[in-house]
Amino acid sequence: MSGVNKVILVGHIGKDPEFRYLQDNTAVLSFPLATSEFVIKNGIKTEHTEWHNIVMWRSLAEAAHKTLRKGKLIYIEGKCRTQSFEDKEGIKRYTTEIIPEIFTLLGRNSDFETDEFLEKIVRSEK
Repeated sequence: MSGVNKVILVGHIGKDPEFRYLQDNTAVLSFPLATSEFVIKNGIKTEHTEWHNIVMWRSLAEAAHKTLRKGKLIYIEGKCRTQSFEDKEGIKRYTTEIIPEIFTLLGRNSDFETDEFLEKIVRSEK
């Protein structure tokens, strides 16, 4: 039997996504995503936040680049990928990334308005 590599996350974007094209013209978008849960320890309710490295590729990256901004609430479905590399001192390090296959913006309608959209409204009212 083969395994299943499926990740579902709902969280807030930690900073504005970084968008770039690789040398072969492949689009890449990356950003940190914060997911939070509440934990009760010794009768005290505390919030625990986990940070995830999100990396989107190709057409999904291009589409997301137009709408995603810091603070937006987003639903992501995808897979988990861990890579290893050697740092400057020759020590083997690992990084884990979430590679989305789909995403959906969550929240109020006003959350979906981009700055460009708002600028067009302001210009049209003048």
